[in-house]
Amino acid sequence: MTAYKKPERWADPKNLLFPHQVAFTSPPHDFDGAPSDFLRISPDTVGVHGRMLHVPGYAHELGQREKNFGLLEEYVECMANNGVQVCGQVGTNWVHAGGKTPDDIKAFLDRVADTYETPLHMAGYCLVEGLRELGAEKIALNSVYYWPDWRDGIARFLRDAGFDIVYVGNFVDQGFYPTQEDVNALTWIFPGDLCSKSMRFIAEQAPTADAIVVNGMANFRRADGLPQRMVSRVKGLEADVGLPIVASDSALYWRIFKTLGVKPAGDYGRLLSSLT
Repeated sequence: MTAYKKPERWADPKNLLFPHQVAFTSPPHDFDGAPSDFLRISPDTVGVHGRMLHVPGYAHELGQREKNFGLLEEYVECMANNGVQVCGQVGTNWVHAGGKTPDDIKAFLDRVADTYETPLHMAGYCLVEGLRELGAEKIALNSVYYWPDWRDGIARFLRDAGFDIVYVGNFVDQGFYPTQEDVNALTWIFPGDLCSKSMRFIAEQAPTADAIVVNGMANFRRADGLPQRMVSRVKGLEADVGLPIVASDSALYWRIFKTLGVKPAGDYGRLLSSLT
């Protein structure tokens, strides 16, 4: 088997469309907001490309994520060939599907980066890295829209990473919806005021927590009806509850910016503001 070699032309900055070139992929059957959100908060030197994973008949099942885990490596090879400097992966549950541990994911990420000369950052593992960056040990896990097996899987993954979880619960556990089916029917877009209500509830349940973790990519409607993800709300929520908030989207963006050696164009909470 021939060893992979990234095309040499991408080593010359004159051949790049942007000084900093980033790629994103997300689970099949999701129009994902990460490329748009990341570009909005980036300096003009950053360009973003996207590539959807293709899994016919995809139904958001953990078993499908485990079975198709290899598509992530295919994605990185494709993007490396196209001159991308760092790859991001949306879909927090992919890190724990099939019982994978933080050590398993770290070994996979290291091998992929070495093989394709292009780092890959997975949203689920970025939660671990972001929490460690802030020095958090006791955490409260807001599992927002997560199905019970997703909620329990990411909680197990974070415990395996060494964190003490003092509270974990999704919107049903928190009493905001009667059933998981009611949550699923909203397709990951929720009323704007639910965001602050949920975060305050979590803070009240976990007064000893060092940080609140928000898994997944929940969207909350602003006053004009436009959905926003956590990265747009973290700064205000941190001021409201008095705790750092490490969300899947903001942690992923933080890790990508850190790899690139650039900062976001604005203030988006403690983790992203830690970049220098």
